[in-house]
Amino acid sequence: MVDATETTAAARRGRRPERIARITVAWTVVYAGFGLACALSGTPPLRLGGAVGPPVLGWAVVAVAAMAAGLCRAVSGRAPRRVPLTGWWVVCALLGIAAFGLLMDVVTLVFGQGVDSWAAAANHALAATGAVLLAATARSARPAGPASDADRAPAPSAASRPVRLAAWGGTLAFVPYAAMKVLWVTGGTFAGVSGEEMLAASERNGASDLWLTLESWGVDGTVLLAALGVLLLWGLVRPWGQVFPRWTPWVRGRRVPRWLLLGPALVGAATLAPYG
Repeated sequence: MVDATETTAAARRGRRPERIARITVAWTVVYAGFGLACALSGTPPLRLGGAVGPPVLGWAVVAVAAMAAGLCRAVSGRAPRRVPLTGWWVVCALLGIAAFGLLMDVVTLVFGQGVDSWAAAANHALAATGAVLLAATARSARPAGPASDADRAPAPSAASRPVRLAAWGGTLAFVPYAAMKVLWVTGGTFAGVSGEEMLAASERNGASDLWLTLESWGVDGTVLLAALGVLLLWGLVRPWGQVFPRWTPWVRGRRVPRWLLLGPALVGAATLAPYG
């Protein structure tokens, strides 16, 4: 019975790369169609603030989708299975660059401000989805062997000391930002700019009433994201971040899926790093 169970589990693991590859191929079709529509209609798929990219970049989107489809063929068995990992990560990096701005799109939509360009926002979302799918496909393409104790998820534990120090560094990086917000909400100035001036600038830029109200209290969307970032930092390095909290009885004790923490962490890092 044990041997049969292990055989079934191994068979499922063997089919997993093909299933993920098929999903990724479906994404490549959608992404290529999006790029083709942008190129033929003259709609720029990329935009950064007031800078609008040329519509010809739609063909670049088609090219990236074609590259991703070619990589997926290796997993589906229709091409040599041995593909250098460099190819996977190059395409993932290109998609990560194309996804830049996704976090800002989410923030502006949540607070009712809309987005500068729906085509650019769609490109951000599709590119981020593709990067995740390609990374999952590359990871699942590794040769599958029988299950062992090493393959099972380890018990929740704290990260190593250097990683915890990195979390402390990330937390302290928010301190100047918090000090700036405190000065503004208490009537002070920071770098020669007052809170009233920032509020007036946000109003001129078309900020929603919700955003303006929160900003007048010193807790606008960026502050909420900063608090979420600190929570995410410590959830990644402490045992409590690896299991659902005790106050959620319907999932008590269950492990948090890796993507639930790593997904927001990677999106946040990819968005904030260029600003830094």
